[in-house]
Amino acid sequence: MVINCIIIEDEPLAMERIRDFVLKVPFLNLLQCFDNGVEAIAFMQAQKVDLLFLDIQMDGFTGIQLLECLIKKPEVIITTAFDQYALRGFDLNVCDYLLKPFTFERFMQGVNKVYDKLLGRDEDKTFIFIKTEYRLEKVKLDNLLFIEGMRDYRRLHLNEKNIMTLQTFSELERELPARQFCRVHKSFIVALDKIESIERDRIRINNELIPVSDTYKESFYKQIR
Repeated sequence: MVINCIIIEDEPLAMERIRDFVLKVPFLNLLQCFDNGVEAIAFMQAQKVDLLFLDIQMDGFTGIQLLECLIKKPEVIITTAFDQYALRGFDLNVCDYLLKPFTFERFMQGVNKVYDKLLGRDEDKTFIFIKTEYRLEKVKLDNLLFIEGMRDYRRLHLNEKNIMTLQTFSELERELPARQFCRVHKSFIVALDKIESIERDRIRINNELIPVSDTYKESFYKQIR
């Protein structure tokens, strides 16, 4: 399983230290770093983020304010030099609270908590509900081959039929188990266990060829390894 993460930290040295820690962990995929919460919120609305490394004391818009305004939160590890926010952080269901300066070993304790939590959540999920026309349709994950973007619609390719939905890729990614499904292109999500072969950055599933774009190539190959 690959965990997509971002860092929100307004101190350059602290950001670089956390970034170095993240890059040492094979199952962490760093999507972006931000020095303010406003830009990070806009990013999270467009991209699937599993884990957020979040500083608390930032100018203008604090980490606590950011957590309070998120409707659907990723897993959160707070990274701060101040211990007085710990209780409020855990009230907001953060996964861990790291006091600066923290060691790589302490960092890994927090990351492993998130990994175990996400893995357990994935293993429990066998189906999702998809908004299609005027109903919610149950889709068994074992039957889902891949998802294709078609202008305003997404087409779910199933074993027996196809389903069209207006749900965005970001919405679908948040519902799909990360250990089973992977975004490989701005227009495609694939079921990893349905891949028949990969050649020259093209995936074959059920006689369909699906491109792997440069944007998603690194995280895709890291996940299948």
